[in-house]
Amino acid sequence: MITLIALQAATADPSGGSLITRFADWAVHLMEVIGAPGAALAIALENLFPPLPSEVILPLAGFTASRGSFSLFEALLWTTIGSIFGAYALYWVGRALGRARTRAIFGWLPLVDLDDVDKVEGWFDRNGSKAVFFGRMIPIFRSLISIPAGVTKMNQAKFLGLTAAGSLIWNSIFVLSGFYLGENWHVVEAYADVFQKLVIVVVAALIVLWAVLKIRKSRAKKAAALQDADAAE
Repeated sequence: MITLIALQAATADPSGGSLITRFADWAVHLMEVIGAPGAALAIALENLFPPLPSEVILPLAGFTASRGSFSLFEALLWTTIGSIFGAYALYWVGRALGRARTRAIFGWLPLVDLDDVDKVEGWFDRNGSKAVFFGRMIPIFRSLISIPAGVTKMNQAKFLGLTAAGSLIWNSIFVLSGFYLGENWHVVEAYADVFQKLVIVVVAALIVLWAVLKIRKSRAKKAAALQDADAAE
């Protein structure tokens, strides 16, 4: 239980610990009890529930490997297996939804035109391979990118291959960091947190820009329609 004690010391919280800290405690205990497959289970859950932090679990897997609970190779192998499993589950969520249901859902959302949905689908059909591969290395999108892959029925072998490759790169960065940093593994979390917040800010800014442009476009259409009506009179 050396690893668990070190984790608790590094993430001590006088208020009793945050949800993330408790999840990290659980993940470390799981890895110590059942070995590297425990890392796979934790990462699979992280894929299914994006708020759970891979940026904490992966360095912990590397740290646990450095303590001799399992090898570095096992840490990389099993975390990648967990990533593939979680991503594949979400892929089938997308397949179950299908294009028709997806269009119906988006059709109910304000400011969303079905033409926009068709354009996004067309873009994914053309660039889906890059989106899946690089998406595995972007916080939040790591999980969500699997759903449009399922909706568009991307070839399963292709999806799994791209997911494995992208996940291996992402996982290796954090697992190796945790392995070589040892008890200072939590240093990685700070940098990962900044990167995640940057991604969130950029996405939020893009959503706001998109909403502003859609509102302006809608107002322009209404103004043009009124002018046409006045001209007809």
